[in-house]
Parts: sequence; structure tokens; C-alpha cells
Amino acid sequence: WSAGDDVYVANENERQEYVLNENGIIFVGNVRYIEARGWFYGQFQDHLLNICLTMLDLSLYYRQSPASDVSRRGDPKYVGRVISSMINGNDNDNGVLLGKWQGSFHSHENPSRWDGSVVILQKWRQDNYRPVQYGQCWVFAGVMCTVLRCLGIPTRLVSNFNSAHDVDRNLSIDKYYDSSGRSLNISKDSTWDYHVWNESWFLRPDLGAAYNGWQVLDATPQEQSRG
Repeated sequence: WSAGDDVYVANENERQEYVLNENGIIFVGNVRYIEARGWFYGQFQDHLLNICLTMLDLSLYYRQSPASDVSRRGDPKYVGRVISSMINGNDNDNGVLLGKWQGSFHSHENPSRWDGSVVILQKWRQDNYRPVQYGQCWVFAGVMCTVLRCLGIPTRLVSNFNSAHDVDRNLSIDKYYDSSGRSLNISKDSTWDYHVWNESWFLRPDLGAAYNGWQVLDATPQEQSRG
């Protein structure tokens, strides 16, 4: 609400939607059958703020340099990076959720059964900050939206129904076939029906005014970036 803040949103309707709204819809499925899932963000529920602040204190960023970390918590791009790392537990950093995309879920929660962030964050705290099992992209995105809205950063979810990951960074998705036209399963690139991530609204004084606005943040673990 403060015009001098890096996360200032001028439009009241957008403040209501991207900061204050505790309920939302996450779109999943595939391009021919898009499913709308209800999701309870619950960013203002009891104890959620303390859980989110504890998340910052458990991060590798804080453990490596407490003074530097705390001094940067007024910077939304820095906080966004810390939270995107902490939503998944793949870095041995007490992250909130472990990802799993295949195999049996019988001993833990099937990702498709989650319908909100609050129960996940509460379970994470109750289990002494051990990663909750299991999450997939829309679960990571839903939980990160909760945490960032709780910390005052306007955030929304984005669903894409034609997703791919270019592992070797040659700007193409490679598929290989033998001389008979049979597909060869040797490409490291991957494609999938849909992917869900977050965008947060803030200024980018480091890049210039042309880059102000919605910034992409993705908590789904894929591969490391700069370590």
C-alpha cells in the first residue's frame, strides 16, 4: 500500500487479489482437458506468519551469513530467492516439501490430495521442520504463494500447458529416432503436460524500470542454478 515500497501495487482490486485473497484456483491437466482445483492459501491463519519467519531463519542463506541475510530481507527479489529454495527440500535445508512424480504414494500423501497450504505448513512445523511428503509443481506453487503473500509480496500462480525443460541449453527440445522411425529414449530434455509456477510483483532497480512488474519464481526442484 505504500507508494515508496518496491512491492507497491497501485490498483486496489489487484491488492485484494494478489495480497489479501486467501482462496484461489490452480489450473492443471493438459491442453485438451484443463482442470480447475480449489486451493486455500490461508496466509492470515493462526501461526502462519511465525512459520514463514522461521522458514527464513532455517534457510542456507541465513545459516551461511546471518547478518547479511537479515540485512537483505527488505529486498523482495532476495526474499523470493530464499523462499523458492525453502519451499522444496531438495537442498538439505529443512525445506517444506519433497517432490515425487512416479512410484507409489501409499506410505505418504499423494500430491493430488492436497487442497491448501495451511495443513502442509503446519505439518512441516509439527514434524520439526522435516520436509512433508509429497509435492508436485502446483503444490510447490500454492505453498510459495501463501508464504510470499504472508510476507507482503503480491504473488499469483501461472499454469502453462505446453512445458519443456532444455537440459543441454541448446534452445531446442531434442528427440531422436532410428532409421526405422522408432523413437529412441536418449534425450535428456523433458516435456510434460503442464507446469505451475509463481509470479511476484516488485520493482527491479538492479535491472532498470523496463523490468518492473511480474517476476518469475519457481519452487519446483529441477536443477541447480549457480550452485
